[in-house]
Amino acid sequence: QVQLVESGGGFVQAGGSLRLSCAVSGRTFSRTFSRYAMGWFRQAPGKERNFVAGISESGSTSYADFVKDRFTISRDNAKNTVSLEMNSLKPEDTADYYCAAYPYTAVAGTPNYWGQGTQVTVSL
Repeated sequence: QVQLVESGGGFVQAGGSLRLSCAVSGRTFSRTFSRYAMGWFRQAPGKERNFVAGISESGSTSYADFVKDRFTISRDNAKNTVSLEMNSLKPEDTADYYCAAYPYTAVAGTPNYWGQGTQVTVSL
C-alpha cells in the first residue's frame, strides 16, 4: 500500500511563504521512490484540480505558468519526500494542495497515487 502524506499547509498573508512537504511510504514503492516522477496539484473550491509542479526521476522540474518563478519543487530521495516551496503567495493560490506520484520516470500522464491534501489559505 502506497501512502502519500502532505504537511505544511496553513494560513498566510499575501506575499508570504509556505513550504509543503509530502512523505511517501509503502513497502515496495518506498524502495523505488527515486525512479518515479512526483508532482503537486491544487484544487480551489468549486474548481477542477490543476497541475502545479512536477519533478522527474532525474530531477528535471516543470511548473504551471501561474506559479513560475514563485514556487520551487524539490525531492529528497534518501528520505522519500518531495517538497514545494511557495513564495510571494497570492489570494488566488488558496486551494487544497495534493501530492501525487506518477507511474513513470517523467512528469507525464496521470498520477496513479495521491495524498489526502493539505489546505493553503492566503489572505489579503
